[in-house]
Amino acid sequence: MQKDLKEVSLDPARLPCHVAIIMDGNGRWAKSKGLPRIFGHKKGAEVAKKIISKTVELGIPVLTLYAFSKENWQRPRDEIEALFEILKWYLDDQLPEMQKKGIKFKVIGEKNDFPEDVKEKLEFVEKETADNKNLLLCMALSYGGRAEIINAVKNIAEDVKKGIINPEDITESLFRKYLYTGEIPDPDLLIRTGGEIRISNFLLFQSAYTEFYFTKIYWPEFTEEEYIKALISYQQRERRFGKVINV
Repeated sequence: MQKDLKEVSLDPARLPCHVAIIMDGNGRWAKSKGLPRIFGHKKGAEVAKKIISKTVELGIPVLTLYAFSKENWQRPRDEIEALFEILKWYLDDQLPEMQKKGIKFKVIGEKNDFPEDVKEKLEFVEKETADNKNLLLCMALSYGGRAEIINAVKNIAEDVKKGIINPEDITESLFRKYLYTGEIPDPDLLIRTGGEIRISNFLLFQSAYTEFYFTKIYWPEFTEEEYIKALISYQQRERRFGKVINV
């Protein structure tokens, strides 16, 4: 039986290597405050900065944030354009901080889906932070787990056709190299805010043995304290990976 999280402190020696977060609830938070949805996205960007800083402070090596899905392209055009402006502002604002704190920035998803100015900004920040070592910050943009898998299959098929690889050489390890995440370790913990209990096409292949943590708190209200609670909950889990423990 798990202890009350209030009675447990975080064990620095048992932190996850990779945390993934579905930052959900920005629009609903804004609506609850009588504000336009875009105010929720702006507030969400500020919260992301705090959680990224806390991740660096804790020494967690990889953080992946689900920022814009393939399905998000179906949103109203004015909201999408406002999100692009927030993204560009965020990258300009945070690049000096990334350099200062040793954060390497990487996009997973389809950068080519974005307008040229957004794509260029993303690639610039990736290049400028490429040598940083303290945290790998993956931003999932125009990302979909099914699209990622289909893209990997197409690229593998193309390499088989070219004679680069043989069908019998296709293993899980090789398949991983064709995913957007490449050889990034799978997430140990996936957090979703906003009250929904699903993973919404996020890291489908990579989350086979991921621990899930769902909270009703909207992303703009997700604090460092709530982040710690999620990490403590993770540390109370027994991760067996199909094996039997303590036989």
